[in-house]
Parts: sequence; C-alpha cells; structure tokens
Amino acid sequence: MSFVTCDLCDDNADLVSVVTGLNWFSYGGRKAFGGEIVTVKCFEDNSRVKERLATDGTGKVLVVDGGGSLRNALIGDMIAESAVKNGWQGVIIHGACRDVDELAKLDVGVMTLGCVPIKSVRRGEGQLDVEIVFGGVVFRSGEYVYADNNGVITAPKALL
Repeated sequence: MSFVTCDLCDDNADLVSVVTGLNWFSYGGRKAFGGEIVTVKCFEDNSRVKERLATDGTGKVLVVDGGGSLRNALIGDMIAESAVKNGWQGVIIHGACRDVDELAKLDVGVMTLGCVPIKSVRRGEGQLDVEIVFGGVVFRSGEYVYADNNGVITAPKALL
C-alpha cells in the first residue's frame, strides 16, 4: 500500500476528515498504513487491545482511544508481534506505547502520542466497536483510516 495522506486529501476533499491538534509519533516499521477501522476505547488498560490484535486483522487498522494518557503503554513489542502475525495494517493509539526499538523492526504501523516504559494495567476493561472521538474526528468501525508522517485522516469508504 503506497500513498501520501496529502494526496488523498487533495483527491477526496469532500470525503476526508483530518485529525488535528495532536502530535503523532510513528514507531512501527511501516510508516504509511491504512485500512478498515476497528475501534477500542480503554483507559490505561490494554486488555481489549491485546484481545483484538490477537484476531484476524487483514486489511484493518485498530484505532484506540486511550484518553490521551501517557502514563501507561497500551501496546508494546509482544502485542505488536501478535498484530503482525494476524495481518493488521497498523494501530493508532490516542495514548502511549513502549518497546519503541522493537516496534521499529516490525512490519506494522504504530502511531501514538508518545512512549513510556511502564506497561498497562490489566483489569479486563474497555469497549469494542464503539464510536470514539479525538482530534476533532469521529472514528467508526467499518469506516477507513489512513496514516503517514503527514498525519491521520478518515473517510467513510476506502480511498485506495
């Protein structure tokens, strides 16, 4: 999958929504990624992130609303390895990650607001496939997201 979000915006100005007001960091080995959105909403508990990335994610991107917390990482190398094994295109987390040197070696996109060395708590909390909102955009499972070093955009249908 080769694209530039700037070009997708130019070619689909009437369809795209652009995430604004957030500074993203790209940690995965894949710098541009996109696909069908699957959502998770959680706060400092990555139980649902781990569960979802252990399922078939062919052509999909997990979008996680972690409340913007940078206190606990919601993904690290082991969960990201599971994502690769299960065919996920990438993960976008409104929160933090860890194991950044290992994430960079994996063929998956990982964009977060930052990194922190402490792992997530595990209480089995979180919601799947709910509408989530951050950066002025509503993310819905079944719609599409595209991310690269220019930013994150969404669209109600596939743009590629």
